[in-house]
Amino acid sequence: MTGPLDDQSSGTSKKEDGKRAGSGISSDARRFELKPLLVVAGLAGVVLAFAVFADAVMDGDTHRFDTWLLQALRESSDPANPIGPRWFEELVRDITALGSTVVLTFAVAAVAGYLWIKDRPQKAVFLIASVALGALVNRVLKFGFARPRPDVVEHGAYVSTESFPSGHSANSAIVYLLLGMMLARVETSYPAKVFIFAMCALITLAVGLSRIYLGVHWPTDVLAGWAVGSCWVLLCWYVLLKLQPSGTRE
Repeated sequence: MTGPLDDQSSGTSKKEDGKRAGSGISSDARRFELKPLLVVAGLAGVVLAFAVFADAVMDGDTHRFDTWLLQALRESSDPANPIGPRWFEELVRDITALGSTVVLTFAVAAVAGYLWIKDRPQKAVFLIASVALGALVNRVLKFGFARPRPDVVEHGAYVSTESFPSGHSANSAIVYLLLGMMLARVETSYPAKVFIFAMCALITLAVGLSRIYLGVHWPTDVLAGWAVGSCWVLLCWYVLLKLQPSGTRE
């Protein structure tokens, strides 16, 4: 038989077990605390990788690979023409336009306007500021490295700025991955989250590859652009997590 003291002891034991479970690594609060740490670790890894990669590029260690890939995407009989039919070349130009300043500006303005209408002005300001500052960071890097555009093939599109890192690749990564992050955060369905991120990543990859096909960027410019854009999105995600209370998604 159990008495009142036994019941009280049992209740106390359950409370202590609950506290221990709540303080475990699998608790919601602890998982939320770990997210910023994982973001910082990922951010540090991307920055280190970019620094090593940029050093190799500027030393000319990647020039042989860059040249080989650009020339492999051109007709052997006529290096001025990319491989594939004419319609495919026009298709690639359409894809590369998805990373242009005009298209990205329209995308950001549309989403920011929607957030403002839905009474989320802080999110709208956060989105605009994140994209603008990210584009500025990439522009400063371009100016600092001042790498010339490819000169081994004809350019398939007009360009006027420095080559490294690729602006289309970096800016499309910043915009599309950031939009995907914000959309997935308010989505409760896991398959929907995966679909959102997959589509945003696919657009980002397609834009970068189009710049290589058109011969307006060295392949390593595009890789660096993806690294810069991904790094900036990680940083924005960290800031967003710190600004929002634990357990909230909106």
